[in-house]
Amino acid sequence: MFDNIHAVLFDLDGTLIDSAPDLGAAADQMRTDRGLPSLPLSLYRPMAGAGARGMIAVAFGLTPDHSQFCALKEEFFLNYERRLTRHTSVFDGVTELISRIGQGGLKWGVVTNKAARFTVPLTRAMPLFSTARTIVSGDTTPHAKPHPAPLLEAARQLALTPERCVYVGDDERDIIAGRAAGMPTVAAAYGYLGSDKDPKSWNADFTISAPFALLNLLKMA
Repeated sequence: MFDNIHAVLFDLDGTLIDSAPDLGAAADQMRTDRGLPSLPLSLYRPMAGAGARGMIAVAFGLTPDHSQFCALKEEFFLNYERRLTRHTSVFDGVTELISRIGQGGLKWGVVTNKAARFTVPLTRAMPLFSTARTIVSGDTTPHAKPHPAPLLEAARQLALTPERCVYVGDDERDIIAGRAAGMPTVAAAYGYLGSDKDPKSWNADFTISAPFALLNLLKMA
């Protein structure tokens, strides 16, 4: 359990919100626009945390070093921008978790690798984020996670030292970034975990299998 924590910072996709339906649909539209058969969401979901890279890999089997990747990525971004919150939802238990964190006197915020182009309109459209004290996007600082810079920027905006902030995320890069920033870390094992991912190998301080389990660690249960 954590002591003397003043704020909780969260990754966004796969930790607070389930955006896989809209991310997957944005990529799948690229297939159907080309006359290719649609793929099920179950194929896109495990790769949702990897954003455009993951979605394009599922849709076309291409990696970022492919000559067509940049053009496909921008097409994906345009598709996704048109449907940011159409089928995106808050994970079960997250709304109550955030409410309890606020009732407990803690600040909270978001540190995501999602670009501000998407983060800003998405978080403005979803009521959950109205009480967030900081939202740091993937391009807020010169470096994205797993670099610690975004987490350090969030702590700066909250006027807290990093060790007073817990970081919760569903990807190994979240834990790497949190540890590098000097923050206690929690691996969210309920997020977008592919079959090759083992959160217990990430060296997080704790691993939780549901959002509400965080309250035990914060001594708020």
